[in-house]
Amino acid sequence: MTEPPIGRRERKKAATRQAIADAALRLFLEHGYDSVGVRDVAEAADVSTTTVFKHFTGKEALVFDREESTDEGLVAAVRGRAAGESVLDALRRHVLDTWLPIAEHPQREQFHQLVDSTPALRAYAERMWVRHTRTLAAAVADEFGVDHGNLACTALARFVLEVPALAQGQKDRRAAVEELFGILANGWRPPRT
Repeated sequence: MTEPPIGRRERKKAATRQAIADAALRLFLEHGYDSVGVRDVAEAADVSTTTVFKHFTGKEALVFDREESTDEGLVAAVRGRAAGESVLDALRRHVLDTWLPIAEHPQREQFHQLVDSTPALRAYAERMWVRHTRTLAAAVADEFGVDHGNLACTALARFVLEVPALAQGQKDRRAAVEELFGILANGWRPPRT
């Protein structure tokens, strides 16, 4: 099945949203999060503050501009997986396809330093992580016909969302992701010396 063509209006909206997010990140990295206001971001992106708020719910959302697409991607990975592909394999593929390019981004370290050094951003990131966990757990629960509060589905969601953080410091990030999903698939075993 092919994706329907994106119309001109949607392309312009997406370009405006990206310009705002890019301007915000540049300003936040250059001057610090607390030193930059939404008006500064609007000016740098050559839009009105009203336009900024049409695209983003608040200042923190400017930093995490892919939050909605993250939820959509997690749900799509579960619901749109190939026939015969397990939920776990679909999530492994999704993490490899989406996180590895982000992990290699040249601004990744600066981005993490910005978030880690800003209490408002750390708090927002934690709330976002909880929302992603709920979204993924619900999608997995739906696939198995169980309640959204199912502990096994929630545990899987939490662990899958933690995989990038666990793999981040490893020399071979792809191998680390594979190993972590192997633990999920086969259970934990004591390490060998």
